[in-house]
Amino acid sequence: QVQLVESGGGLVQAGDSLRLSCAASGRRFSSYAMGWFRQAPGKEREFVAAISRGGGSTYYADSVKGRFTISRDNSKNTVYLQMNSLKPEDTAVYSCAATYSVNYEVPAFYNYWGQGTQVTVSS
Repeated sequence: QVQLVESGGGLVQAGDSLRLSCAASGRRFSSYAMGWFRQAPGKEREFVAAISRGGGSTYYADSVKGRFTISRDNSKNTVYLQMNSLKPEDTAVYSCAATYSVNYEVPAFYNYWGQGTQVTVSS
């Protein structure tokens, strides 16, 4: 069992930056690949980024590529999402998730989810 708790969300202006954190408790954090997803009101959950178990491989949605960076610190059981050049369309609830799978972009393959943190970007 893994418990995930996100933090770092907030209200920012377009062009600003935020760093989200996701702290994991439980066993064997390094056994899981980690992903970030977001869901805006009235829309389906959307893949944002993922990172492999050791951190050597990262994956991004086209909409955030070049602006967002995912990283992890297995010694701290934490995964991060650095978000730069934020846009109003990035407004959503951001959730981290853990998976044993390599289907990083598919929410159904994730085993554990955090409760989410709100990110609001004003224009």
